[in-house]
Amino acid sequence: MPFYLFLIFFQIGLFSIGGGYAIIPLIQEQVVQLHGWITQKTFTDIITISQMTPGPLAVNTSTFVGLQIAGVWGAVLATIGCILAGVVISILLCWFFQSHQESIYFSGLLKGLKAASVGLIASAAGIIILLTFTGSSQLLLPEHVDFKAAAIFTGAVVILLQKKVKVNPIVLMALTGIAGVVIY
Repeated sequence: MPFYLFLIFFQIGLFSIGGGYAIIPLIQEQVVQLHGWITQKTFTDIITISQMTPGPLAVNTSTFVGLQIAGVWGAVLATIGCILAGVVISILLCWFFQSHQESIYFSGLLKGLKAASVGLIASAAGIIILLTFTGSSQLLLPEHVDFKAAAIFTGAVVILLQKKVKVNPIVLMALTGIAGVVIY
């Protein structure tokens, strides 16, 4: 199982463009929907913990998913699988960039990849919002909407968008966490 985790996460790392939030839908598809290794709720908890811990989201998520599925070796192999493709591709792209930096075709290719990354990040944000407010990543009429979570989220967004008041994001995260403990 741990080696299979390595292969799955190597594939995820190989085909994820944009990293971070862009990789969440790919991981969710593999470990929740296709293989059923963890539940949707467990995956949501892993994403929450991954966002709060230091380090890149994709690496943290891979580590926690691997740990949940196959223990310490699962965590190690899932993490290595996730980052190995990116490291190899980065080295190859660096060499390629240096030899083709004046090409207009190459510049157009990069613009297309940026657009794809924005789409993947938007998809991940939508999934996280759906999971938080409905407990499901499906865009169906939910049976249960968590209005308390929606209120905390809306309050945090309103505070962040205020131009007169500058709030440190870490302080805001702590305050929303406290609000969650008090409300729930």
